[in-house]
Amino acid sequence: MSEPEIITRIDNGVGHITLNRPKAIHALNRTMCETMIAALLDWREDAAVRSVLIDHAGERGFCAGGDIRMIAESSAGDRVEARAFFLSEYRLNALMFGYPKPITAIVDGIVMGGGVGISEPADVRIATERTTYAMPETGIGLYPEVGGGWFLPRLPGQTGVWIGLTGARLKAMATIELGIHTHYVPSEQIDALKAEILNGASPIEVANRYDFSIPPALEPHREAIDRLFAFDTVEEIFAALQADGSAWALEQLAILKTKSPTSLKVTLRHIREGAKAASFDDNMAVEYAVSGRIGATHDFQEGVRAVIVDKDNAPKWSPSDLSGVTDEALDALFAPLPENEKWTPLA
Repeated sequence: MSEPEIITRIDNGVGHITLNRPKAIHALNRTMCETMIAALLDWREDAAVRSVLIDHAGERGFCAGGDIRMIAESSAGDRVEARAFFLSEYRLNALMFGYPKPITAIVDGIVMGGGVGISEPADVRIATERTTYAMPETGIGLYPEVGGGWFLPRLPGQTGVWIGLTGARLKAMATIELGIHTHYVPSEQIDALKAEILNGASPIEVANRYDFSIPPALEPHREAIDRLFAFDTVEEIFAALQADGSAWALEQLAILKTKSPTSLKVTLRHIREGAKAASFDDNMAVEYAVSGRIGATHDFQEGVRAVIVDKDNAPKWSPSDLSGVTDEALDALFAPLPENEKWTPLA
């Protein structure tokens, strides 16, 4: 009998969720999301549960994202399974975001895409020297969802735009600097930290005791990021990077030119609109509408083929150039759903 992909239990007043799909680096599927939702709903009104701890089995990473292959296969057909997954995943994200009890997430290793969605809502977000954070969706014809439209524009300056467009991979020095993660703890001390929390200590007080100051990693590039990624069109960002001409700017431009032009424009619009969202739930409703449509596009199907299926890493985007991505195409992706199809949070 196989082990459950999510292990839930109450340890001394702590609701403890362990991601347990290590061979897939805990990539989320619908059942995993629904299991976490059920546990969080049970614990929400349980006076015996003071806080929640989310961690993972194995050493490869916290969570590499969602079940991309399933989303692509479903989106190429009737989209029913993909939409059901997005419904559950986004409800989980929103449930965590508004949860009345403190949540601690230990992101020791890879945390990308869907893994960001189940760690960023946590009150205490602990990184280690093994942490690698990224929202790499523009490289597979997608866009930074799972709350990306809320979290990215609220990072300092234009760093969220830079992260969302380039898919930059950040280590703990950078994530701590930007506030993506709240604390740094060496991986060799994670077990001791968890033991204290599970023995009843306050998560924030425990995390605060691990006072490891690490130097900022992005400081040399912050001025350039804020200046070059401040525009409201991707074309202007390309032009600014080209005109700047520095080695770093040209490196960013080269990276952007490998990404899906459609995804770049969807991402920038999503981040700019997300900055104005009235609530996290409003943002998730937009993401549910966009995600239900973008999976059927050529670029997402092609990106999954190139990166996940054939692994040739040579996607052929269509349109292949920014000029081919029209405002009408973007408007269609972002159009509100009919009332009876809209995303709603859990009660």
